[in-house]
Amino acid sequence: QVQLTESGGGLVQAGESLTISCVPSQRTFNMYWWGWFRQVPGKDREFVASISVGGQTVEYADSVNGRFTISRDDTKNTVFLQMNNLKPEDTAVYYCNSVFSWNSQRAFGSWGQGTQVTVSS
Repeated sequence: QVQLTESGGGLVQAGESLTISCVPSQRTFNMYWWGWFRQVPGKDREFVASISVGGQTVEYADSVNGRFTISRDDTKNTVFLQMNNLKPEDTAVYYCNSVFSWNSQRAFGSWGQGTQVTVSS
């Protein structure tokens, strides 16, 4: 079973930046699309961003487009999410997961523990 380890979350002020990362234990990391999702208590987990094999294709939720950047480093089996101009409404637990190439907003596989991002106003 693939284990997902997210890290880099923390408490920041509105307008600041933060980069979180995810290291899946999957040996074939470079063969998969990857995505970031987030969840706040009482709400469904929502799509944030995804990146294709090789990184040529990325997709973002409207709420983060222009502020967040997803990237991958296949040499380190790591997916990153750079978050700029953070807003209080970005406060959530952030998760990564492998996603379908035909629907990159849909994840498959088990979820990790996530990393908490808190943005104060």
